[in-house]
Amino acid sequence: QVQLVESGGGLVQPGGSLRLSCAASGSIWSINEMGWYGQAPGKERELVARIGSGGTTNYADSVKGRFTISRDNAKNTVYLQMNSLKPEDTAVYYCNADIRPRHSTTGFMNYWGKGTLVTVSS
Repeated sequence: QVQLVESGGGLVQPGGSLRLSCAASGSIWSINEMGWYGQAPGKERELVARIGSGGTTNYADSVKGRFTISRDNAKNTVYLQMNSLKPEDTAVYYCNADIRPRHSTTGFMNYWGKGTLVTVSS
């Protein structure tokens, strides 16, 4: 059973930093793209950042220059370093990954974590 578990959310003041982590566990053959999505109160879930297996990244315009996504393939983990946080960054952040489970006959499947809450407030 493959699962994604996020950690690192919390309350932070404007201008502060947080680092989110998401570890994939279970019977995994390989992982392709991994990413982070944010869902602010009353809004739809939106892409924050994604990273390919080779390290290619893309970011939402709103976080460029402030957030950095990275991954450790040996640990099946993706990170999101969040700097210069703003109140509008407040959201539940969800980890997402394309994973091929071992013994899978269907190839890559898309998985979501349960989310971690980031609140930016003074």
